[in-house]
Order: sequence, then C-alpha cells, then structure tokens
Amino acid sequence: MTSDAVKRLLSELTLAEKVQLTHGAADTEGTATGFVPGVERLDVPGVRFTDGPLGVRTDEPATAFPASMALAASFDPDLAREFGAALGREATARDQDVLLGPGLNLVRVPHCGRNFEYFSEDPVATGRFAAGVVDGIESADVVATPKHFVANNQETARASVSAEVDERVLRELYLPGFRDAVDAGAGAAMSAYNRVNGTYMSEHEHLLTEVLKDEWGFDGVVMSDWFGTESVVDAANGGLDLQMPGISAEELFESMGMPADEFDPSGFDYADGMPDPRTGGLFRERLADAVEAGDVPESRLDDMVTRYLTQLERHGLLDEGRDGEGAIDTPEHRELAERIAVRGTVLLENDCVLPLADDADVAVIGPNVDEAILGGGGSSETTPFTETSPVDGIEARADGDVSVARGIPRIEDVSLFDGFGPDDEDDDEAPDVSVDDAVAAAEDADAAVVFVRDQATEAADRETLALPGEQDELVEAVASATDRTVVVLNTSGPVEMPWREDVAAVLAGWYPGQAHGEAAAAVLYGDSDPGGRLPVTFAPEDEYPANTERRFPGVDGEVHYEEGLLVGYRHFDATDADPTYPFGHGRSYTSFEYSDAAAVGDSTVEVTVENTGDRTGREVAQAYVDSPEAPDDLERPRRELGGFTALSLDPGESRRVAVDLDERAFGRYDESDGWTVDAGEHVVSVGRSSRDLRLEVSVDR
Repeated sequence: MTSDAVKRLLSELTLAEKVQLTHGAADTEGTATGFVPGVERLDVPGVRFTDGPLGVRTDEPATAFPASMALAASFDPDLAREFGAALGREATARDQDVLLGPGLNLVRVPHCGRNFEYFSEDPVATGRFAAGVVDGIESADVVATPKHFVANNQETARASVSAEVDERVLRELYLPGFRDAVDAGAGAAMSAYNRVNGTYMSEHEHLLTEVLKDEWGFDGVVMSDWFGTESVVDAANGGLDLQMPGISAEELFESMGMPADEFDPSGFDYADGMPDPRTGGLFRERLADAVEAGDVPESRLDDMVTRYLTQLERHGLLDEGRDGEGAIDTPEHRELAERIAVRGTVLLENDCVLPLADDADVAVIGPNVDEAILGGGGSSETTPFTETSPVDGIEARADGDVSVARGIPRIEDVSLFDGFGPDDEDDDEAPDVSVDDAVAAAEDADAAVVFVRDQATEAADRETLALPGEQDELVEAVASATDRTVVVLNTSGPVEMPWREDVAAVLAGWYPGQAHGEAAAAVLYGDSDPGGRLPVTFAPEDEYPANTERRFPGVDGEVHYEEGLLVGYRHFDATDADPTYPFGHGRSYTSFEYSDAAAVGDSTVEVTVENTGDRTGREVAQAYVDSPEAPDDLERPRRELGGFTALSLDPGESRRVAVDLDERAFGRYDESDGWTVDAGEHVVSVGRSSRDLRLEVSVDR
C-alpha cells in the first residue's frame, strides 16, 4: 500500500526528476559503491550503497567478518541474524543506506569463484541463512539487497552466459532462498548479470515481474548489478527499477578517487567474467525519451519511483533519517567475528590428535601463517582495523614452544581489482624458505599444524580444486615427518586432499576473517568445540554432477543444467557415490546419541539428543525427508533437507529438541498446479549428516 507521503512526492516530481531516481550517479563524497542523488527541492535525500556480504566496504576500515560459507557452516540462523544486524550498524556508522548483500546463489559447482560469498548447495539451508541475514540488516533500518537474482552459479562468462534450466528446477532449487529473503523483509534485490533461458536477468519479465513482484508480493526495488543492464525498454518493462551504477566506468572510478586512465578492460585478467562498462548510463541517457515515446509506459516509470520512495520512507530516510549513529569495530563486533569463525569451523577428521594439549610444542607451518585470510577477491573485500594470523593466535594461546616455518613461497591473493592499476605487490620472500625447514620444525614438535589455502575471486572460477602452489607436497612432507599432523583448510569450498589418509586431523576453517588466529587457536586447543557442519559436499573433482563442458562452464554461450534437481548431496545419493565428506558432516570433541524420534503434527519432528562424552559440545540435529514417488515416475531426489537445529550440551546432558520441517521439503513444483505435496507416507530421517542418519519417523500428508 503506497503511503500518502509517497503519492504526494510522486505527483510533484517532474519527468526528469523521476528518471533521476531510477539510476545512480557519481557519489558526491566518494565513499560509496553506488549513489542515487536526491531531489533537493522536495527533500528527497541522496542514498548511498555499499558492498557488504563479508563486511562494509568503503574507503575506511570495518570489521572483516568470516565468509558467508563459514557462517552457513554454523547451521545457526540466529547467528546469521546477529551478523546481519552488525552489518547494518556498521553500514550506518559509515553513512551508507543500502547494503549490497547477502549473496545467496546456490553452490551448483564447487569451482565457482564466489562460492565463499554464498551459503550452501541446499535451498533450505540457503533460505534459512538468507532470511536471517536480511532480517538482521533490516532491523538496523538499512536496506538489504539479496543477490544475484537468479542462477548466477558461475563466474566464467557471467555477464553473457545463459543458464538453460527448466521451471521446476528453478522453483525447487534456485529460487527458494530468494523467496525466503523477500519474506524476511528485503527492501531491494539485485538482478544477476547472466541470462536465464536466453533472456538477460535485468530484462526477465517472467522472473522479475511475474514471479518476484506479482507472485511473491515483493514491493521493493529491483536494481541491476553494476554495469549489468543491456537495454532500456526491455529492462524497464521487464521489471528493473534502478540501474546501477548509472554512470560510465570512468566516471565511477573517478568518483572513487581512481584515475580513469587506469581502467583498461582489454588488459584485464578477468575480462571473461566482467560486464560491458559502456552500459552504465543507459537509463540516464535514454529512459526519458523512451517514456515520452510511449515505449515505456509512464505508469511503469511511476511504479519504479514509487518502489524506491517507499523503501526510503520505510527505512526512515524521508524523515529525519535513521535513529542512532550505528557502530563499527566495537568489542561486540570483534567478538561476533571470532564467534562466527569458531562456530563455522568443521572438524572433518580427527585421529586422537585434537584438541592439542596446553603444553604441547607446536610447529605452525604454511605459506601464509603470518596473515589472516580475510576472504576472496572482488567486491566483498574488507579492510579491518585489526587482524590476527594463525601464528599470532597460537602463540598467544600456547603454553608450550611454538616454532614457525612457511615451508614454501606465499600463496598470493587474487582479485578482479588486480586489473585496476599498477602492481604494487611486495616480494617479501625470505631466501631460506624451504620444505626442509618445515620438516625439521615438525620433527621437533609434539604436533604440526599446517595451514593451507586456495585462491578465489569474483569474475573468475577456479580452474581446479587442487591447492595452488606446492602446498600438497608440503603437507605430504610434514606428514612423513610426524604422524601428528593437523591440516587446516582456509578455502572457499571443497578442495582435493591427496594426503588425507596420511594426516591425523583435518579442519575446514574457510575464510575466517579478521579473527583467523583466535578462532583457529580456540578450536585447536579445545577451548571451543568445532561446531561447524559442511554446507557443501566435499568430493573428488570429477565426481560432481556438472562434469561435462555443456554443464560447466558451457558451450556456445549456454550452460545446461542437465543434472536437474541432482545438485550436491542429492546427486551423490542418487548415484550411490561416496563423497569424501558428505553434506552436514562434522565431528566433535565429544559424542552424541539420538533417541525417541517422533512426529509432532505434520511439520515438526522431535528427538532427544544426549551428550555422551566428557566435554561440552555443539551438535546439529538434521532432518531429511524422503517423499513418496511422484505420479508418472517424475524424478525426485532420494532425500532432501527438511530442517535442522543447532544446540550446545554439557557432558551427560540430554535435551528434547524440535526440528521444524520446511514445507517445500515435502513438495515438488508442478508447472500446471504449482507447489504440490504428494499424498502418502513421507519418511523423515534424523541424524548428524546426510549420510549419518540415526532414526526414522513417518509423516502422513
């Protein structure tokens, strides 16, 4: 319902002023990722947009939180809301009104360069975290912008590739997370660069207007990704409300204090993953003419402006502004960054080596042990006020001796921004860095902890799941020197581990952000239980379903989603293939037993979980739904995640917990009838992962 105040403004705006509110412009203060100027005579304020999936990115520092994948590994949506609220406060403190996040595209292929910005291969898990982060951001009166709508599941040719995917697969896998974000109150949504079934997402009337706006009731603003608009008439009529950045690449860089002559897309390493920078000002240049010519109805322009003004009013921007000054780099935010990193750490393997004894002599090994891994490259990069490296964290925690050896040359960060300006990389390699030093340190220690990493960035996909550089050789050499070798993976997602059976323990620490060192030490020494579970399946590179060129990265400008619904664990269940580590997997420093599972109504399962060990631990009770066969032998995944509940239990403590089941886990999408639940017995299995299911109950629907 449009308010009287917005109706009054709309009636007083001229055509030129209306158009001005449908595209960005150069930021007058040079602090924002994007800026929409106001209309001073009507007291409509200018609005600033900031990148922010991992932390607020302006020209000043902010808290560098762990990657979204690490947050999702916590399986704790309440933590996601807390994180979102912190992002909102930090955006306010930096005078930013719109936060460009969360990213919530489904992890379809493990090679995607932006997987670290996303949550999961599963739509229920993705939706729970998307909703939590959006709710948190919006609670701070900052506009949340879930992105990239929709099917932006790779970076290779992302600005042109067409995702060839049928409606049922879109509805059951790729759209639910966005629906949950809308239901959580998102004030904006960002369209993806790519095409879907041949149509650019910025012009996709079916998905932007018919589904997002009309069917779901989204009353917010659909904005383009930066330079992600291909037309004026088709985009406006298709449902795009706001073109960003609204100016040319040269103008954008100049507004950010970067000389325009440093922008040279022809020499850009990631050009295949970049949009056309010449399209930034299409609405500014041509929208008014299109309206006057009748090609874009004036009612559509009014709708674009109404949506924008309604969100400004909803977030307090048409009045005196938002309440409060926000908060940035507070002790609470620092503690939250560390807590997310700890909660998201997944113990993949442990052969009696962890937790480390307080007085153990520890060798800390790895090419980047002297720096915190803040995230991948691209628009999510955040500069923190403070950070702790693995060496810092372990030295501060250890009572025994700590030796340090890098072993091999540093694995450098990669970023799409590498193409914008001169290479100022410092060559800080010590001349005596060698594997022999790492081996010697490991031999003299009670345990060796090897930190390894991958390289991931927006605008490029990983060519391989193998660790870059000579890290595999380093791990193998250290493992040969001591049978008490621990490997910590600081990666964007799954990686190959040819040395897995030769080491005593493996931890997935993802990109842990500024609290890298504290979080690693807390888990390694057992101050905190490794509470994380895998939000993605770890498997050999050639075992994933998108294993042909047609499926990834595509042929002749099209990527074919021929695996259908069988993405991630669904594929491994359907083929009976054994993943290296299944979805939902994660070990603990204690043990848990499940008993007395029962259905409560038709949408909840209760189960008793008991900590049978001698340490406090965190558990994630997971419920998977196996539905009856659909009519006409329609393909269905063997089982689908229905819900999960995270809890902490003291030694000997037991608790009755409820796992609420997502209605969509029971249903399937029928293009004629919409969402349909097949009548009959639905078997719900409860356990510790998709492959460690302890109990079953039946739910009749």
